[in-house]
Amino acid sequence: MFTYTIKQIADISNSVLYSKTPDAIVTNIHFDSRSFVQIPHALFLAIPGKNHNGHKYIADLYAQGCTLFWVEKGCEYPLFDDAHYVESENVLRAFQTLCAYHRNQFSIPVIAITGSNGKTIVKEWLHHILSAEYAVVRSPRSYNSQIGVPLSLSLMSEAHQIAIIEAGISMPHEMEHLQKMIQPTIGIFTNIGDAHSQNFESIEQKIAEKMKLFAEVKSLIYCADYRLIHASAQNISCEKYAWSTTGNGNIHVQMQNRDAKTTQITIVQNAKKDVCTVPFVDSASLENCVHCIIAATILSAQQTLDEHIQTLPQIEMRLEQKKGIHNCTIINDSYNSDLQSIRIVLEFLSQQKQHSKKTLILSDVQQTGMANDELYKEISELIAAHEISRFIGIGSEISKYAHYIETEHLLFENTHDFLQAIATIPFENELIVLKGARCFAFEQIAQRLELQIHHTVLEINLNALIDNLNYFRSFLYDETKIMIMVKAFSYGSGTFEIANILQNQKVDYLAVAFVDEGIELRKAGITIPIVVMNPEISTIELAYIHNLEIEVYNFAVLHEVFRCAALHPEKQYNVHIKIDTGMVRYGFQEHELPKLMQEIKAVPQCVIASVFSHLVGSDEARFDAFTHEQIALFETCSSYIQSVCTYPIIRHILNSAGIERFPEHQYSMVRLGIGLYGISAVNQEKTRHVSTLKTHISHIRSITSGTSVGYSRAGITTRDSRIAVLPIGYADGLRRTLSNGVGTVLLHNVEVPIIGNICMDATMIDITGVDAEIGDEVILFGEKHPITIMAKKLETIPYEVITSVSQRVKRIYYLE
Repeated sequence: MFTYTIKQIADISNSVLYSKTPDAIVTNIHFDSRSFVQIPHALFLAIPGKNHNGHKYIADLYAQGCTLFWVEKGCEYPLFDDAHYVESENVLRAFQTLCAYHRNQFSIPVIAITGSNGKTIVKEWLHHILSAEYAVVRSPRSYNSQIGVPLSLSLMSEAHQIAIIEAGISMPHEMEHLQKMIQPTIGIFTNIGDAHSQNFESIEQKIAEKMKLFAEVKSLIYCADYRLIHASAQNISCEKYAWSTTGNGNIHVQMQNRDAKTTQITIVQNAKKDVCTVPFVDSASLENCVHCIIAATILSAQQTLDEHIQTLPQIEMRLEQKKGIHNCTIINDSYNSDLQSIRIVLEFLSQQKQHSKKTLILSDVQQTGMANDELYKEISELIAAHEISRFIGIGSEISKYAHYIETEHLLFENTHDFLQAIATIPFENELIVLKGARCFAFEQIAQRLELQIHHTVLEINLNALIDNLNYFRSFLYDETKIMIMVKAFSYGSGTFEIANILQNQKVDYLAVAFVDEGIELRKAGITIPIVVMNPEISTIELAYIHNLEIEVYNFAVLHEVFRCAALHPEKQYNVHIKIDTGMVRYGFQEHELPKLMQEIKAVPQCVIASVFSHLVGSDEARFDAFTHEQIALFETCSSYIQSVCTYPIIRHILNSAGIERFPEHQYSMVRLGIGLYGISAVNQEKTRHVSTLKTHISHIRSITSGTSVGYSRAGITTRDSRIAVLPIGYADGLRRTLSNGVGTVLLHNVEVPIIGNICMDATMIDITGVDAEIGDEVILFGEKHPITIMAKKLETIPYEVITSVSQRVKRIYYLE
């Protein structure tokens, strides 16, 4: 177990200790102030970074009860008499040193996995195979970064017999640090692809950097059919398990489909033949299976391999947030269940503010290596720390230790018993977390609790959204504020869910179009400043009642603010002054500013929070001259307003494209809109797609050449064809302009055309030549079928496409 005194941590990491009680115990590590809850013996890592600085949050964390801090020399931070401080030259590197020391306390096989894809799946499948025979510790979720790896290693304890650790890098020289910590005995290089390639000079360099993880392994597993991996592996002195389906390696693999859902894998090495059947037919899954089979063989786990290889599960490697029945929100994280992943999901739960009541549904926690008494006592402490309102335990073991749980609780022997009783349990207006081991089949519970609306869904990747936010933040000075546009249902992505993530990411302002949008955010627990960009005069008083701020773009709006100020003279009325520099839409013109300032100065409760304008063509180089004219005019107008004011005001003119192309004009704040969702004016490869519109095939039929398809006989086949029906139509936001082959969708990574006219609730596609069946997934737009393609075919912009997705399409929010 990870247990050290604060003095031991300082000594091991070559750091300086400031503490009156050096024997204070540390058992928990936190690095994210947003998810911190006070649990015993928690140490906060104050890591400074490009877009954040943990030292800024020490005072807040101290107020919450944290007294153990790891800080960096040269950074400013508050000193509290009863707090303990470990000070290092570099907090992250010092923490890595500590975790390398911790890893060295255990002489057990450590499997390290790297590669472009499949790391987490291979890790989870190996755990599935090995955990029946061994006590296995593994990286939580995708904890494979410079901070994720040491956190993973900190989970190692005397009870474990095997460790499985993921390692990922995004630039040169990162892997050396990971290798020094992990010190793997067995290595798996899954494959190589384009992911995270932008910081490497070539694919060869990326492979060489990843290969550094295996510098001292005893055994290395990889597919020799990746020619460049095979060549690079020759630089590693170890026993190589280079498997190949084409004769390139020292292990020959044959794969033969037995039926539509299973494959027989034959592995031949040194005249020894092993045969097993796996429940997959796709090439990526089969590749992952072979890695797992060879690793299990190296560990002499043949018996457990034979028993469990046929039951390898489909891995949902993400935490999903969905709307539930009776105005509930469901957080489904039943992809695995161990103590660390329980901590992670409860931290995510603590960030959600839309419901005050919180219910945790948890199964028996299996194969942790901990004594059950100790395990469930710690779980009860987590339940108390995260203020869970109601606990529902499912399983025979968890029921034995329910006496540790002080909150309201219900207990069931198994999932079937819970489902039998679910109709009698009131679920209403609450957050419900599902966290269960796979054998408890919590997907059945999710099915009963989720709001079933429509088979078509818009998936929103919250990790990608945060990455995009940080990409645009990378252009900004430390002191520059950022306002995020969440109008138009957050560009179709869902207002509250996005706003909540942004609040947790410490953005400075949110902006909505109308007052009712802002009121809904306030009711849902959003507390940061919100600006209403297009207030109707009749709603301005209501806006101030709900602590919203108003964009003032003409004298009529201003005078209504004055009227509200007269009614409530005790309040301060923040306004944001819009200047028209060329949009010719809303805003004051330069000649109106003297009168504007004269009137505002006469009403002291009215305070100018910011002055701003809107660029009309910052995404196109052909308008650069006009953009500079706008900025020059804004400089003149905003400088005049500031000269009249006796207090500092915020100035902002840059939008998403402006942040990338004109960062020198960022003033004191910028506004980020469509860029948050992965649309970049100049660096599309550096942003991530956030939204995926997907559906499933609901019907398939075969027709002969010359058959008409859809309304008005608009689609006529020119060959014998297979036609699939999708449950999505123009009522969902799929424009009829895409009918008759204009639009395409992605089916099994194959682009197939829309045939006939798009209907209100259905669309037909021509799937001739594609092996598909009812229920198969179809992508309308997403990472592999970008929204920009659809926008181009519609002769419009991505804004219009994403905001056109109907609200009847269910939104699913997930963390990778």
